[in-house]
Amino acid sequence: MAQNVNITPLHDRVIVKAAAAEEKTAGGIIIPDTAKEKPQRGTVIAAGPGKKDEPMTVKTGDTVLYGKYAGTEISLEGDDFLIMRESDILAVI
Repeated sequence: MAQNVNITPLHDRVIVKAAAAEEKTAGGIIIPDTAKEKPQRGTVIAAGPGKKDEPMTVKTGDTVLYGKYAGTEISLEGDDFLIMRESDILAVI
């Protein structure tokens, strides 16, 4: 589900497309827009080359978990993305 974007992150930065927020709970309760939490899962859209002595461990197409307040929100070609350092990524799923 990788998208083509006309941007290349530098060094150890990655661009992540956040997953959609949950619409309802496991019990079936619908969550209103004001109570939805920011998603902490997403797909890597683009990855930089890494630092001089540290190659990147994530690649385009990986599904990752990241911190709640990680990254900077950017808008490209009408879509919202997060740009963050590789160190902000907690795990690859």
